[in-house]
Amino acid sequence: MKSVTPDTATASCTSAARPRATSLQRWVWVHKWSSLVCTLFMLLLCLTGLPLVFYHEIDHALGKHIEAPEMAAGTAHLPVDRIVESARRHHPDLVPLYLFKEEDEPDMWVVKMDTRPDTDETQAKFSVVDARTGEILGEPRFDEGFMHLMYRLHVDLFAGLAGRLFLGFMGLLLVVALVSGVVLYAPFMRKLDFGEVRRGRSTKLWWLDMHNMLGIVTVTWALVVGGTGVINTWADLILKAWQAEQVAALKTAGGAAAGSGGSVAPLQSLVDAALAAEPGMAVATVAFPGTLLSAPSHYAVFLHGDTPLTAKLLKAVLVDPVSAAVIETKPRPWYATALLVSQPLHFGDYGGLPLKILWALLDLVTVVVLWSGLVLWWRKHRHAAAAPVSVTPAVSTAQGGT
Repeated sequence: MKSVTPDTATASCTSAARPRATSLQRWVWVHKWSSLVCTLFMLLLCLTGLPLVFYHEIDHALGKHIEAPEMAAGTAHLPVDRIVESARRHHPDLVPLYLFKEEDEPDMWVVKMDTRPDTDETQAKFSVVDARTGEILGEPRFDEGFMHLMYRLHVDLFAGLAGRLFLGFMGLLLVVALVSGVVLYAPFMRKLDFGEVRRGRSTKLWWLDMHNMLGIVTVTWALVVGGTGVINTWADLILKAWQAEQVAALKTAGGAAAGSGGSVAPLQSLVDAALAAEPGMAVATVAFPGTLLSAPSHYAVFLHGDTPLTAKLLKAVLVDPVSAAVIETKPRPWYATALLVSQPLHFGDYGGLPLKILWALLDLVTVVVLWSGLVLWWRKHRHAAAAPVSVTPAVSTAQGGT
């Protein structure tokens, strides 16, 4: 029988521990650099995202929200054709792109218009139209003011698609930093109780414990918001892919050119056809042919359900503008579903004001986590730079190669 001496046992333990230590060092490197690269941008996104969570509430408080005048309950709504006519008279040099209807404003339509259907929509104009009278109630401006500044900084840094994709990459780094932080937190907590913050010791130790405690408490929320934020930065690409899939489905169904020739049916009949094809749903958006959300020769009517979840999961129905026939297409692709879920979830827009308040509190906690990570790195970097360099005989020998 082979005997095991204390020395061989120690060597065996040491060799087993060495790969674990090396693996831990790799995770430390990954966490350090993924965090450092994205932290400043994540701080910017947290600070700009905070007012965006309360976008509607701030608009109401500032008196910028347009409301429909009070009328007798049950006042009939005009056909959507009349709504479009009112918007055209208001902006005779523009063409309609979309009609929007908010859940909480059933008596109003918002008409988005631009010079032609295939523009980038950055210079589009909006008209709010009373659904009962056709009167223009206002012309909201989304390209000015404090909230516009917050929105553009949060979405694309005023750099368009390139800015969106850059922030999406920063979001991916945040996810990497969060996952690596969880991996590093596991061995750290073997020595402490969960969430313990050691007091009465060094300030550096207090910052470290606060950073770890707040980070692990909010990690699930941060992963959700970070992941949905990354998906939202791909919105333009996802919508174009969805449009391409719709066009391909039209060709398969033999309806690619169905919209050409013949007189165009009333828009209200197209909307009614979409509603008849999907009973129990309501209209959220009508996209005109050639826009990003429709097909080149067909209208797309987006419908929603009446529950907190289905109200955000829009279903696109393509309608032939001549025959008012609903075109059978494939079910909504998974990537479009991911986008439709991510957009409201990113800002906590599922559970009303209570969920928004929770989102805001978690956002503030995340700011503390990010800031404490910067403080820890800066103090360590400053102390390392200020520390005197001493060369031990072992190090001297290693450097000399003898």
